[in-house]
Amino acid sequence: MADAKCDASAIWIEWGEATMSTIQNPEFVVCLRNDDYPVSLERHKIYQVLPDDDAAQDGDLRIVDESGEDYLYPKDWFVPIALPVQVELSFRQAV
Repeated sequence: MADAKCDASAIWIEWGEATMSTIQNPEFVVCLRNDDYPVSLERHKIYQVLPDDDAAQDGDLRIVDESGEDYLYPKDWFVPIALPVQVELSFRQAV
């Protein structure tokens, strides 16, 4: 077998960019920043987004955070993701 190296980060970036451009109203996001809210948001964790058109117009997302309640946070703190069906079903049962 030939030595083949795969740059996983390159694959993730390409997939991530494609996903970000195709998800207009994400249902799930990954937190990248938690400025001033380290107890409410965990970096690199998946969060559910609740629909809120007014928040979106202001550049915010309504996130169900660690308190179990929904609050507004800056949209640029998160990256939208598409979950595999089995993961999404499991996530919805847990929240």
